[in-house]
Amino acid sequence: MNDLPDWYTSGRNHVWLPYTQMQTVRPPLPVVSAQGTRLRLADGRELVDGISSWWACVHGYRHPHIEEAVQRQLQTLPHVMLGGLAHEQAYVLARRLAALLPGDLNHVFFSDSGSVAVEVAMKMAGQFWLNRGQRRVKFLCFRGGYHGDTFATMSVCDPDEGMHSLFKGALLEQVVVDLPRDAAGEAALGEVIARHKGELAGIVVEPLVQGAGGMVFHDSFTLQALRRLADEHDLLLIFDEIFVGLGRLGDAMFACQIADVQPDILTLSKALTGGTLPLAATIASTRIHDGFLSDDPMHALMHGPTYMGNAMGCAAANASLDLFEQEPRLAQARHIGVRLEQLLAPLRGLAGVKEVRVRGAIGVVQLDRPAPADQLSAACIERGVWLRPFRDILYTTPPLTIGEEDLEQVGRAMVSTIRNWSESLAS
Repeated sequence: MNDLPDWYTSGRNHVWLPYTQMQTVRPPLPVVSAQGTRLRLADGRELVDGISSWWACVHGYRHPHIEEAVQRQLQTLPHVMLGGLAHEQAYVLARRLAALLPGDLNHVFFSDSGSVAVEVAMKMAGQFWLNRGQRRVKFLCFRGGYHGDTFATMSVCDPDEGMHSLFKGALLEQVVVDLPRDAAGEAALGEVIARHKGELAGIVVEPLVQGAGGMVFHDSFTLQALRRLADEHDLLLIFDEIFVGLGRLGDAMFACQIADVQPDILTLSKALTGGTLPLAATIASTRIHDGFLSDDPMHALMHGPTYMGNAMGCAAANASLDLFEQEPRLAQARHIGVRLEQLLAPLRGLAGVKEVRVRGAIGVVQLDRPAPADQLSAACIERGVWLRPFRDILYTTPPLTIGEEDLEQVGRAMVSTIRNWSESLAS
């Protein structure tokens, strides 16, 4: 990269990058602006963002409706604590989320990141039982799962294949099992739960798609089985919809609606603000909320991030929900899925390609060995597309607003990159 900006060269040695070995990392690309589905680099190149900045920018970059809402809020009330005070944007957003979600998921606790939202869900579930005089603080979680990077959420991620395996044995002890995919799997899981009777507070799962654990899909049966088992053994069911929630799958706004299963607690983040500001929500049923009502002050949920319910973040989220109401996001997600099936089909059967799978606006090329991530990413960049492969997959989760030309460019980049890599295996 030539003609690097001063801010980049002077600050590069001081920024510790995420999920990155700093000794061997390729220099990150300096982005100077973004618009729609495109990132503009300091050297003038443009890249189609094929992963929506970690799945968050569902409406693309700089949607004017969200920008205007945030600017208006900045000029009136940028932030105020929710401890003892209230503001319009948070209260409106909580009401709207409750109206969108099924059943009595009516009680919204705000935070500022997905990891914290899941951490709050786990704390909420554990304290629900503590308030009833039962010490049940372990969780049933699943191989291939990923729920965040904070200490408690690391403990419910895949302990062997996930990115937190280094901490195995040092985290909170959980019960890790395979997802039940048929009646036999459901029965086997029931036996596991029975062996841990009295220990488990709940079940934590990413519904329909396990995201950062490998983009692994499962069907509605799995979630219906988990609901049955949770009811049978009196466990709380937590859906982590931070990846799939808010339209990514195309068939409904939330995975729980597609599966026709209501969890006891559900988490949202990422797409909640359309990728503009950090905001997350942990949403509980009335039963869970009422389990904290008491004359005893220690029965309250003792959690309160400083920036929870940030007014500008809530304004962005309300504007994002406006766009889901006013523009055809679910239809766009379904169309992306149809086109990705067509665009990625040539990769099926290639040497080194184990599977190509698509669900909604998620396209995944599963390799049969660990991916040379830097090599594959660099090849996509050469083709004008920003993708970030990991482990043994190259995937795309584009903005739901992506145009046909940009979507085809993403597909062509993936096909060309994997074809070249596949051919290199024989040499």
